[in-house]
Amino acid sequence: MKTLLPILLAVGLVFAQDGGDAKGKGKGNGGKKQASQAHVLTNAEFDALLAKPDQILLIDVRRPDEIKDNGGFPVYLNIQANELGKRLDWIPKERTIITVSNHAARGGAAADTLTKAGFKVAGTIGAQTYEQDGGKLTRILAPPQTAAKQ
Repeated sequence: MKTLLPILLAVGLVFAQDGGDAKGKGKGNGGKKQASQAHVLTNAEFDALLAKPDQILLIDVRRPDEIKDNGGFPVYLNIQANELGKRLDWIPKERTIITVSNHAARGGAAADTLTKAGFKVAGTIGAQTYEQDGGKLTRILAPPQTAAKQ
């Protein structure tokens, strides 16, 4: 017991000096996640890029339920953020990419991943932020369910 106490105190001191938690998150920055390097597009910038659909690719990193509940854009590739690194071969390199999430945080991280992998990324946008700033989202409603025929 006498040797266990100094070890526990030393471990606690290391974590306190590091600024992180026991899982190693947020090391050196007070527990806050480092911000993305991706450019957050304004509605005007995004709309100008959308006007050239043959040159862009929207990659929406939200879960399907988020897209259904919050709305999205008419055409996009949906790759959830935690799968992006495994799906890089599916993404065409000749298109300029815009990443989408709800408020551009996950989209920014995805944009950073894509930029590091050699893709041309215009930036990221938050679908909900876009709508709050006057943009129009597409919502796809599920068809009404009908009673099964017997």
